Amino acid sequence: MQSGPLYLIGPSGNPNFGDEFIAAAWLKYLAEVRPDADVWLDCPQPGLAQVLFEGLHPRLHVTNTLWRLVHETAELPLEEAAETIRARVTGLGSPSYDLGLLKLREAESLHLIGGGFINENWSHHAGLVLAMRAVHGITGARLIATGQGLMPELTSAPAEMPLFQDFAHAAARDEAGARAYGISQELDDAFLGVTAEIARSTAEPGLYVCIQSDTADPERFGTAVEVARAAVEKAAGEGTNAYYVEAIPGADRAAYEQLADLIPEERFLPFLHIWAHGLPLSEHQTWVTSRFHFHLLAASAGARGLAVGMKKGYYDVKHESLTSLGSGWSLALDGDDPGIPADRGPLYGELPAHVARKRAEAARIYPPAASHPKAPPSGSARLLSAALGAARRTRTRHQAG
Repeated sequence: MQSGPLYLIGPSGNPNFGDEFIAAAWLKYLAEVRPDADVWLDCPQPGLAQVLFEGLHPRLHVTNTLWRLVHETAELPLEEAAETIRARVTGLGSPSYDLGLLKLREAESLHLIGGGFINENWSHHAGLVLAMRAVHGITGARLIATGQGLMPELTSAPAEMPLFQDFAHAAARDEAGARAYGISQELDDAFLGVTAEIARSTAEPGLYVCIQSDTADPERFGTAVEVARAAVEKAAGEGTNAYYVEAIPGADRAAYEQLADLIPEERFLPFLHIWAHGLPLSEHQTWVTSRFHFHLLAASAGARGLAVGMKKGYYDVKHESLTSLGSGWSLALDGDDPGIPADRGPLYGELPAHVARKRAEAARIYPPAASHPKAPPSGSARLLSAALGAARRTRTRHQAG
């Protein structure tokens, strides 16, 4: 196995609190165990990601090489998209891609970090896995996937099945995804950073609300807002303050606008605030939220809550993976309103064991630096020379034709 940069691939930079939290958790972990390694994060929005993750790892670099390739082939027929991705990664000859693709060939490992972004909702994202396997075929780099939310199962994607063949480690965060793809079931990647996030800020007692408008079945938004309104009105009648928390700017504001008569603007907590100062978490809270990672983090802190499902086959699987871990939260998945339970679940008390399990998985993937050979220099001149050579070969082939 070659020694070189650690290459992470995830959906960061939009921003979306859950996706950003997972990437930050891995960067902080790698700063702890592999501070001398070059770490690359390949994501859709590298400019904002660079700002979001500034200082989390001393040798962080951010790009969008693979995401750009997948997005630019998203509208092609499946076979054509797959062939284009393979040819671009293995054949080079494209000046707008070659330096980034050659950097991939230096990587010690390619790691698809967690989140629910490779499934039938965004089937073209499977091209990321196809590209990873193409790099592996050239260099033998270790392929890793952790905390994947893979449901609803892919039925049409630019990738061969089984999807995770050639992977040294592949894990789903729920039983359905693990079973469908024949991979192991592990915890969501957010468990890598949950303890630090709980300790990062203080939270006023109260009811905390977040209802999304994105990635939702059309009929669910209005119903979810009504569930939240009923909870806020009940809390107000009991003298309890309600707060609104934003995970995705804009997408989560729509529900707040319909609840603003009950929740004043000063109790609206925008993404920028919670990213900079921490998500307010406490065992003295209650929650009503559709956001999966708010469910995960708040239940881990001991909060009681109600998780509202927004998309069948996707969000119900996500929230059910947490109730199976003992979050103790009620689920409103079909327009129902079971209310917030009186007691918290066992997840709160069992959190240290879950965190230890997640860190053990991370340690198997990334052994501490002392047991790992030092990465070689980046070799920018070598990359440039190879890219120019590829371009010359391409011109020669075109002239010959």
